[in-house]
Amino acid sequence: MTVSNVLSGRKKVLEATRDAVHKAIEELGYTPNAAARALASASQLRVGLIYRNPQSAFLSAVLVGALNASTRLGAQLLIRSCEAETADATAITLQGLIRSGANALLLPPPFCEIIDRSPELQTTGVPMMALSSGRELTNMPGVRVDDFEAARAMTLRLIELGHRRIALIEGPIQHYASATRLAGYRSALALAGISEDAALIAKGDFTYDSGLIAAQRLLDLPQRPSAIFAFNDDIAAAVVSEAHRRGIVIPDELSIAGFDDTPIAVKIWPALTTVRQPIVEISELATQRLVASLRQPQEDEAAATVHIPFSIIERESIAPQRD
Repeated sequence: MTVSNVLSGRKKVLEATRDAVHKAIEELGYTPNAAARALASASQLRVGLIYRNPQSAFLSAVLVGALNASTRLGAQLLIRSCEAETADATAITLQGLIRSGANALLLPPPFCEIIDRSPELQTTGVPMMALSSGRELTNMPGVRVDDFEAARAMTLRLIELGHRRIALIEGPIQHYASATRLAGYRSALALAGISEDAALIAKGDFTYDSGLIAAQRLLDLPQRPSAIFAFNDDIAAAVVSEAHRRGIVIPDELSIAGFDDTPIAVKIWPALTTVRQPIVEISELATQRLVASLRQPQEDEAAATVHIPFSIIERESIAPQRD
């Protein structure tokens, strides 16, 4: 039981005992048998995950984290696509997952946010965990970064480089992260004494195609921005593509920044400066907390939101503004 508690990450084990167990595991080359552990439990652990855009780099990172944790903890991961980002479609998908045997739900945005503002969806009878919600949720614990501070930090970095006409490309309105990051951007401008220009704010939906449309509008302005901050890396990559098409030199003539630090950030040229949101780590911890809530439902440590630090990853896509 002590070894089980250590491997499951439960906090009831003394630190000295935990160290001794880890040392013994290393010396013996012990590998836990996930199938045997599942059979030994009172019921099978099945974590349900909803997704919308299968081409999203964000989703890929979420899947890696969830699979890492569920495999290690002897849980099954059930994955189901949702037809639309609406309350009705979310309800149908949730019901389908639960009928399939899911006894816990891992919810990326905007589904965690849709459920949080829909009282009728909060009565599923199974534990739910949000990952990367754009703000604190009223009725659901989660794991996330501080989107406000992250967006403010990136905007302040561009301001430090001398940029004053800093455009941004938002995400869809149903994602709380869009509004939270916009607030962080506005806070940075206010702190620097820069007046907000509504013409520099373009709509997007976290997809590459929406980034192309937004980039075209911003770069067609009579006085185009000297920097563009996109609210995810897919959008930022589209801005880079459109700038190349127009012969705009990055970063000499245009600085571009993204958000997430997904693999595309280093697959484009120049490599993208971005906010690193450790999505794999967030998803892994959220899944671990869900499994813990199933195994020890009497404990309330999974009832709070955990914050994971973000960082600014500076690469070749930003530079000081030229006179």
